[in-house]
Amino acid sequence: MIPYGRQTIEEDDIQAVVEVLRSDWLTTGPKVEEFEKAFAEYVNAKYAVSFSSGTAALHGAVSIVEPKYWRTSEIITTPMTFVATANSILYADYRPVFIDVDRDTLLLDPKEVEVAITNDTVAIIAVDYAGQPCDYNALTTIANKYNLVLIADACHSLGATYKGRKVGTLADMTVFSFHPVKLITTGEGGMVTTDNKDFAEVLRAFRNHGRQSGVMKFLGFNYRLTDIQCALGLSQLKKANKFLELRREIARGYDYYFNMTDEVTPLSIRKDVEHAYHLYVVKLKDKKKACDRLKAVGVTTTTHYPLIYNHHKIWGTYHYGDCPNAEMTNCNILSLPIYPTLSHRDQRTVIDVLMEV
Repeated sequence: MIPYGRQTIEEDDIQAVVEVLRSDWLTTGPKVEEFEKAFAEYVNAKYAVSFSSGTAALHGAVSIVEPKYWRTSEIITTPMTFVATANSILYADYRPVFIDVDRDTLLLDPKEVEVAITNDTVAIIAVDYAGQPCDYNALTTIANKYNLVLIADACHSLGATYKGRKVGTLADMTVFSFHPVKLITTGEGGMVTTDNKDFAEVLRAFRNHGRQSGVMKFLGFNYRLTDIQCALGLSQLKKANKFLELRREIARGYDYYFNMTDEVTPLSIRKDVEHAYHLYVVKLKDKKKACDRLKAVGVTTTTHYPLIYNHHKIWGTYHYGDCPNAEMTNCNILSLPIYPTLSHRDQRTVIDVLMEV
């Protein structure tokens, strides 16, 4: 089988974890601070706070936002994302407002964001879909104009850049995931980066039962990352640029062949970004036929993502506007295999099947 994504674990990663297993620290120890410091330096942020998952990191970031009105305050986001983005809004007792995306990039449309803002709006969560950064200049201007918190869900975009700046400092808080299919992995894990010292202090307390200086200051959670995971993260972080270039090389291979046909259309890439290619997403004229043929030769594909408000009846109780671009595109998109160890032969299998279809 050829999966759409997978981890890349090498011998040095294994040895890094073994060293911690033989040490005196397994849970929150010196490797946590070392990983946070190294990660902050990698993305050029002042502070990095680790969490037990990307979802926990999102929950932490949303918890920083001050409500205007209890249970009616709203956070604007996109329906084209994993459920964790919207679930984190519900965890904090806010109302998610889903707005439409740009048809060509599937990124949050700043014009739609501003139209959706009301007196109840407290924050925006922008999602760097597939690994391409959103238009953060436009979103920052809107957030400042209406005094909103801007959160970047960058779980797809570690290593990407926007106008020459690395993802990690483009919003008030930036959230990353270290799930196995991401650029680097800690097994499960997440991180929030910020340049706001107060935010960082609250986030550290939030992931540790709400405790500061040994005293419980508010109701928090046990969202800590372990030394075992951080050892793996440190080892992986050293190879992040290598993994990034391998993903971009695979994307260039797909681009080369798909530019020869109108039947397979990759998502548009803006000129002011460097893409991280967590996903390689294409639009297909005959998605079902392509999926059937790929499955027949052992290629696993998937759709990222079923629109959030179609997932479960819980979302039917929340407000969302018309999202025609998201609705129309969702029926035709497919994520193709992309990961550092994808062989040229396996990639060519994917390309050949799609070109034949």
